[in-house]
Amino acid sequence: MSDLRPFKAALDRALDGAGRLLLRHFGHVSISYKGRADLLTQADLQSQSFIVDLLEKRFPSHGIVAEEKHRRREDAEFLWVIDPLDGTTNYAHGYPAACVSIALLRRGRPILAGVYDPFRDERFTAERGRGARLNGRPARVSRTRGLSESLLLTGFAYDRAERSRFYVEFYRRFMVRSHDVRRSGSAALDMAWIASGRADGYWEFSLNPWDVAAGLLLVEEAGGRVSDFSGNPWGNRWRRFGRETLATNGLLHAGMLKILRTGAGK
Repeated sequence: MSDLRPFKAALDRALDGAGRLLLRHFGHVSISYKGRADLLTQADLQSQSFIVDLLEKRFPSHGIVAEEKHRRREDAEFLWVIDPLDGTTNYAHGYPAACVSIALLRRGRPILAGVYDPFRDERFTAERGRGARLNGRPARVSRTRGLSESLLLTGFAYDRAERSRFYVEFYRRFMVRSHDVRRSGSAALDMAWIASGRADGYWEFSLNPWDVAAGLLLVEEAGGRVSDFSGNPWGNRWRRFGRETLATNGLLHAGMLKILRTGAGK
């Protein structure tokens, strides 16, 4: 498609409105639990409701998949994949590292993406074939060539209490080979920061499509690379997005893959 302007306008409005909702509720939220460490706030639900209502009214033929149990026409040609609040645990504790993440897929491939951090008023956007941007300015991945010079990002899945040794062993392996490793608590922000050159590589297990669909396009359009831990691109099988996530500036990809492939504890 040559004219994505209606989709881009809707994306911008969705990011703006959801971001305002997150700021309005920040610091006084009610919490429920989807799992031991998997939280849900009213801000998640209100942000999602705003985004979904807007998109359904503007594009009734489009599909929508959103984190908080909203599924509609999942096999439609155009599919919006939405995380209304990525970084819920941070947000629930008053820790300002969270965002809204929205991607538009066509036949399983992201063609538009937006990640909005309302706390820093930073909007990361990408359009397939036209690059990535941060607040309207071109964004590019870093040029760091060696792991020994890198700053890396990671996160731990919700089964971390049961698999803590497994996850921490990978953390240890990367920590001793890099400048340092950071954990923000938001996969969408991590991938946006890779795309903008603030960090050089990011890995995580067991994410979901809404965590990473926007980040995939951001990183690729910024000149980076995203794959699973075997080095395979995700392709258009969107339901598998995020099961294994390695996002880098491209220059570190082979080195990080080598460590991930060796397996923990070997």
